[in-house]
Amino acid sequence: MRQYFFIIACSFAACTTPLKKLESQQSPYSQKMVETRAMKSFYTNRSEQELAKAHWDYVPGLVAISVLKAWEQYPAKEEYYRLVKAYADYCLQGGDTVSVGKSNIDDLAAGKIFFTLYNTELKKGNTADARRYKNCADFLRNKLKYNHSRIDRSKPGAGGFFHKAQYPNQMWLDGLYMGPALYAQWQYNFGQEKGIEDNRQSWDDIALQFKTIHQYTYDSQKQLNYHAWSADPADENSFWAKKGGPFKGTSPEFWGRGMGWYFAALVDVIELMPKDHPDYKILTGNLNQVAAGLARYQDNSGSWYQLLQYDSSKKADGKGDEIAGEVHNKCDKSNYLESSASSMFTYAYLKGIRLGVLNEKTFLPVAEKAYRGLLNNFIREEQNGQLSIIQSCASAGLGPAKDRSRTGTVNYYLCGKDVTVTQNEGKAIGPFILASLEYERRTK
Repeated sequence: MRQYFFIIACSFAACTTPLKKLESQQSPYSQKMVETRAMKSFYTNRSEQELAKAHWDYVPGLVAISVLKAWEQYPAKEEYYRLVKAYADYCLQGGDTVSVGKSNIDDLAAGKIFFTLYNTELKKGNTADARRYKNCADFLRNKLKYNHSRIDRSKPGAGGFFHKAQYPNQMWLDGLYMGPALYAQWQYNFGQEKGIEDNRQSWDDIALQFKTIHQYTYDSQKQLNYHAWSADPADENSFWAKKGGPFKGTSPEFWGRGMGWYFAALVDVIELMPKDHPDYKILTGNLNQVAAGLARYQDNSGSWYQLLQYDSSKKADGKGDEIAGEVHNKCDKSNYLESSASSMFTYAYLKGIRLGVLNEKTFLPVAEKAYRGLLNNFIREEQNGQLSIIQSCASAGLGPAKDRSRTGTVNYYLCGKDVTVTQNEGKAIGPFILASLEYERRTK
């Protein structure tokens, strides 16, 4: 069994106390996190943001999505909706498109807010804003479907979306949440506009992304998915990829938040996908494989580690990674319980159970233990009443060739210059709110 392990840097511990009981809060945790963090300020890759004037990016977008979901569950909290609308309007600047990088799948995810905004404003009779939101949703979906770079037919995984243009022929677990999950929301809301055949083909396209990533990243022995896969491991931008063997093209390790993005994307897309689609059962099967594998690696405390297959006894080797004569990622830090991945897993378990695609008897004990783990391990109440969420990984990636430090090794995920441990990060705040909303639906 795993040993309980917990890191609190002195800056995290100051003026905070653990929350041991769910009953200790007078208001739901989702609302308190929205009101003390999401509606005020949060961090994204070490830069502080205020949501109403945040830049167009997947991290503010994730926070905005969680706030919008909180409004849908607690509609009396109209200020939640107004804040997300303000964020959308700030990003659109009176227009109906946003700036999106070339084949950058991360730049699409924030567009998930437009579907609820469109429907709500349309009901209010505000057709001008509704039209702008719809146009931007169309723009993002069409940019992905028709213009985003894909793996070509000469390579395995043909048709898969590049993670970004600077990562040619690479698919990362993260990308499934960013692109195909938005694509699925568009098809669910507007797919009939293009006709039956286009709608069918689009759902085929969405399913292809999930089937491809699972085929090439899922390790049935470990029951986990590698963070990324390259269809062209010889490319210099894929220097991190395995060059041969049964998992040719994969990155070396199983990263917590990478699987969190993937698990959340699966359950979000399955919710919307037509149940009579021939790939529906395949995706629900993949979802159950992911759920079973993650349950195997859950710590006794209820949470999960930054590097999923190890516990706190795993450390960086102190020697670093030597690439092209240079040493990177040198330290001897230990693996640690990580809040953003643990929150994403908790959300996906609870939602999958609610939708009936994960077995309640099997997975509800995992989910309930996970939610209590979030509160005990990561949530702190400050003296001013604000909540903080600690111990989240600021960022992680792989390459490209111009950044050889991003090796995908144990050393990288524990010592990388961009892989710092932080607090009150949007990538932890948003999933914690979503997990809390799912938990509150069961217990109210």
